[in-house]
Formats: sequence, structure tokens, C-alpha cells
Amino acid sequence: MLNAIREVTVKHVLSALLGAATLLGAAPSVAQTTLTIATVNNGDMIRMQALTNDFTAKNPDITVKWVTLEENVLRQRVTTDIATKGGQFDVLTIGTYEVPIWAKKNWLVPLDNLGADYDAADLLPKIRDAVSVSGKLYAAPFYGESSMVMYRTDLFQKAGLTMPENPTWDFVIDAANKLTDKSGGVYGICLRGKAGWGENMAFLTAMSNSFGARWFDEKWQPQFDKPEWKKTLSTYVDLMKAAGPPGASSNGFNENLALFNSGKCAMWIDATVAASFVTNPKDSKVADKVGFALAPNAGLGKNANWLWAWNLAIPAGSKKTAAAEKFIAWATSKDYTKLVASKEGWANVPPGTRTSLYQNPEYLKVAPFAKLTLASIDAADPNKPSVQPVPYVGVQYAAIPEFQGIGTAVGQQFSAALAGSSTVDAALAAAQTATEREMKRAGYIK
Repeated sequence: MLNAIREVTVKHVLSALLGAATLLGAAPSVAQTTLTIATVNNGDMIRMQALTNDFTAKNPDITVKWVTLEENVLRQRVTTDIATKGGQFDVLTIGTYEVPIWAKKNWLVPLDNLGADYDAADLLPKIRDAVSVSGKLYAAPFYGESSMVMYRTDLFQKAGLTMPENPTWDFVIDAANKLTDKSGGVYGICLRGKAGWGENMAFLTAMSNSFGARWFDEKWQPQFDKPEWKKTLSTYVDLMKAAGPPGASSNGFNENLALFNSGKCAMWIDATVAASFVTNPKDSKVADKVGFALAPNAGLGKNANWLWAWNLAIPAGSKKTAAAEKFIAWATSKDYTKLVASKEGWANVPPGTRTSLYQNPEYLKVAPFAKLTLASIDAADPNKPSVQPVPYVGVQYAAIPEFQGIGTAVGQQFSAALAGSSTVDAALAAAQTATEREMKRAGYIK
């Protein structure tokens, strides 16, 4: 009996001591890793941030800190940080432009440990190729996109117009003029005008491809003094002045998305990823009145559609690679897609990265834009972006390190032409001069 009492007493004492130790912080605790993630302020990324608790619940030793930035600012901050080995960020949101260039500079960690169930073979071939170097994945695609026409079916019907599945620029221009009702606050077309190599120049480069233009000839000579670029920029500026919204030179993806969703645009040519937002009644006043078509062509065999993905990557030299890979695997997995579907519905999952999504009947049933998105991604050819041969890879950009600076400088000239503070001819001449200067400086031309 005494032994039993002693045993119970010892147990109580030990228990009390352990409790006190815990209160004093002496109990063994899980070491915390904080991941700082730089990302863009696009809808799918905002949604990911809201779902981060799912990741931290599964990984209680990891805390996530978000740095969310406007697209141009993100590019600048992330590029500066990685080039100077600043170490501010543990996970980067970068595009298909940066991945191969930075991987070849040994700035990125190859993603070899995303887990046995990650299924990299399920990634869409065009997107997987864009984020791989020598067969190795250097970034994981969060969402992929091409571009297409989004249009108001009610306004088209009212005007007696029928949108072809593969429209020409002539049709789009004619329809934009007919659908413009400035007194009623409806503009025939909304297009990117905000300066930036990934903003207005993404749209204008893809548009120029359809007109037969190119950034450089096979000897790396800039081509802004050629008639194809004159036709592209003149068509764009004239169209936007006649049928675009006021202040268009300040509008990028997010600004035009807001305009379209509030019912102010009859047509919008932009990223296929916007399709789920313009058809979501939570976001859009016109959700049940939207149709889709391929990006326009000029009859030369190329449509004005690009190829892009926003991807998650790890900077080389990171001391938190294991935790970063866990986060990237979570955010770009099939399970994450299912998580978004359970909270927001299948129509709102991140598109354009996995083959299985486009074979999923639940997704196809609620995403009228799915097949057109896949067809647009498949039609984009980074190796043959234009009608004429080019020395670079990339549809709406040239995958050379100098393009970021050159593209932004040219974007500023073209935005000025749209704003009316420059002419088309002056903008093209300035673009030619600036690009020639940089290409000589970099040693591409003499």
C-alpha cells in the first residue's frame, strides 16, 4: 500500500515539475523557420495568402511572411535582391522570362525535392519547358496563361455582332468602334497602357508578332524602324484613342480587370487567367455576360497571344531551402488545386499548369474558358514567336538579360505615344535609338 502511495506521489511530483518547466519555457520547443515570400498582387496570389493556414497547420515549425507588390515593383525588388545576393526573400515569385536566365547564372536552386507525390510529369509541356534548364525544374509554376479576347455577349447581341472564335484585328477594331458609348461610360476595348516590359510591352509585343514585327532580326539589329512596328503601334494608338477608356496609359492588368468587371469594357484582350475573375459573380457585375475568343490575328498565321507563367523559386544561397521547397510543393500541388476548389469552386482554381486539370470533368463543367485557355497556351511558340525568324526565345519578350531594361525603356516611349505626349513616329525612333545603344553596349552588335 505504501509503495503504491509512493508511486502515485512520485508521478504527481514529476508531473508538477514538468508542468513548471513548460511554464518557464524549459520544455523542448519546435524551432521556427520564417519564410519571407515575395509575390505579385494578382488575384490568385491574394487567394493563396488567405489559404496559408492550411500550409502552416501541416508545418507548425514554419511561419510565412508575405511581401505583396505591384508587378513592376516586384520585378525591380526581386531582381535587385537576387543580383546583389541581398537575401531578403526565401521564396520568389518570378516569370518565365527570369527562370532560364537566372538558372544559367546559378542564381536559383534546382527544385529536386518537391516530394514523391508532386508529379512533375503532369505539368503542361509548354509551361514545364519554360521553367526548366537541361531538363531540371528551377521554378514551379503557380499559374500559367496565354492571352485571349474577353467580350460582353449582351453588348455584342444588342449591336447585332457575332464574335468569331478566331477574330481578325479588322473585326476587333470595327466592333470596338461600334460598341463604344462614351456618354454611357462603356468603351469598345480596354488594353494595357501602363509602361513596363511585362505590362504594355507584353501586350504590344504579342500584338506585333501578329503583324509580322519582331524585336531583332537574326543579327540582333533592332527592328523598330520597320513598317511592321509602325503598323502595330499606329493601330494600337488609333484604336485606343477612338474606343479606349480615358487615362489608358496608366492601366495595366489589374486596372483593366476592374474596368471590365464594373461593366465599362465591351472587349478586353489580356491574360487567360482573368477568365475566372470576369465570370465570378463575387468579383464581376457582368459575370454571366462574358464570352471568349482567341487573341486576334492579321491574317499572317500568328495570333497575338503570349505564353507566361508566374512561378515560385528559391534564390541560391538560401539557408531555408528545405522549408521553401515544402511551401512551393504545397502551393503548386494538385492538393492545393483541390483546396481552392473546396473553398472557392472549381472555376477559380489556378489555371494553366497541369494536364490533369484539363481532363477533370468537374473543372470543364464550370469553366467555359478552359478549352480556349489550353488551345491558346498550346498555340504559343516561344521558339517561333513571329512570322519572320528571330535569334531569341520568347513570345512577348526576348529571353536575354538586357531585355528587362530595354523593354521597360521602350514601354515608356509607347505609353507616352498612347498618352499623347509623344507621336507614334517619335516613340518608334526613340525605341530604335535606345535599343541600338543597349545592344551595342552589351556586345550583340557593333
